[in-house]
Order: sequence, then C-alpha cells, then structure tokens
Amino acid sequence: MCPPRTDNRRKVLSKERSRETLSAHSRLSDHPHVNPVLEVVVGPTRTCLVFPPARADLHAHVRSRRRLPEHEARPLVAQIARTLAAAHRAGLVLRDLKLRKFLFTDHNRTEVKLESLEDAVVLSDPEDDWLDVKHGCPAYVSPEILSPGGRYCGRAADCWSLGVLTYAMLVGRYPFHDPHHAGLFTKIRHGAFTIPDSLSPRARCLIRSLLRRDASERLSAQDVLAHPWFHEPLPNPDPTDQCVPSI
Repeated sequence: MCPPRTDNRRKVLSKERSRETLSAHSRLSDHPHVNPVLEVVVGPTRTCLVFPPARADLHAHVRSRRRLPEHEARPLVAQIARTLAAAHRAGLVLRDLKLRKFLFTDHNRTEVKLESLEDAVVLSDPEDDWLDVKHGCPAYVSPEILSPGGRYCGRAADCWSLGVLTYAMLVGRYPFHDPHHAGLFTKIRHGAFTIPDSLSPRARCLIRSLLRRDASERLSAQDVLAHPWFHEPLPNPDPTDQCVPSI
C-alpha cells in the first residue's frame, strides 16, 4: 500500500492512529523542527504516511560520540525544547520524547527534526492535559506515570523526558539505569540520580529543574528556553574528559 521505495521514511498505522497523527501534524504543519507529512496512502485497514528522508538519529550520534560537549549539545537541546513548547501551546502532548525520535537533516548534524507525531495526544481541551493512558520508553518515563492507577499531567511528563534526554546527551548515559525494568522503575520512583561535576553549574541546574519528582515543580517547556544555560558562554571542552556510554 506504500509508494515505491525511495529514501523517504514511512509509517504504517491503523486508521484511528493515522487520523490522530494527521490531526497532530496539522497543528504543527509549519514548524521548522517537525517532519512534514509528504503523502498519505489509505488502504483497507491501515494508512501509510510518507515523511522526508533524514540522516542519523540523535541517539546514534550521541552513542558514537560517547557524549556531546555542552557547546554542541546546547543548540540541539534548544531546538528540541522549542519543538516541545510549540507542541504544548498547540494542545499536544508528545508522550514518547526521546533521542531516537529526533533526526538530523544536515550533513554537519546541527539541525534536527522530530521524526513524526505518531505518539502524540491531541488534547480536546488545551487547558486539560491530564492523561490516563501510560505510554513511553522505560528509561524516559516519569515517576507519576509509574504510579499505580490514577492520571498524570501530560505536559509535565514530557518535560521529565526532556530532562532525561538532556542528561543523556551531556553525560553519555541515562540518569536512571538498571538491567531490569523493575529495578529501573524503582530508581525512577525514588528520583535519586547524580550529575558529574564536569558539567557546568547551569547545566546541572537545568537538569535538576526538569528531573523533579513533584511534577508541579518542574520547568515548563517554555520556561526551559529562558534558562540561563542557553545564554551563557561555555568553556572549551576537555577532550580527555569522557565517560563510557551506556545509552
């Protein structure tokens, strides 16, 4: 049902999921850091969405580099935060915010775009972002999503994921890690993590402001863009200061 193979990327979704995805994309159709839908091919039971080609994803890049120095990571985090802030203003909760979802669009790997909005929730009331469907990559889920039953604030959960993503880019591993999901989720619920002293004080401040156990205390995506880390001069990185990757 999809068009002949080219370098374009494809997503084959259920009819219901494709409608939700197209609705989400319509709200961010002109955003510079969101992949546009190039073509829609409707089949009897499923729909194929066609997206532009892209280079490596951000996860593969960080893994190959071991971690990114702050002067390289900062503009990428800013692009991701602007994308998240625009989504939240448009009444969308991304839900599955992670490194793999962002694709490079240039050879120098300085510009990224969100792969697609297939996991996003379109809020019927932009003022009410309480969700009850629990979704996301285990390493990125927030403590409240792991709570049994109940609802959680979708925008705040996205901002927790942004904190995990930023930590992983700068440190080269996730803030919470364990070979077993049960152990990982216990660590996330407790919310205890360490940040290497090699990071600048403002980078450490940004991460701590996003990875707060209390969802009401986290920075919003819009507040992230005003954080001093994005507006301070950064020292040249020490090429000998590296950590073993585990993402």
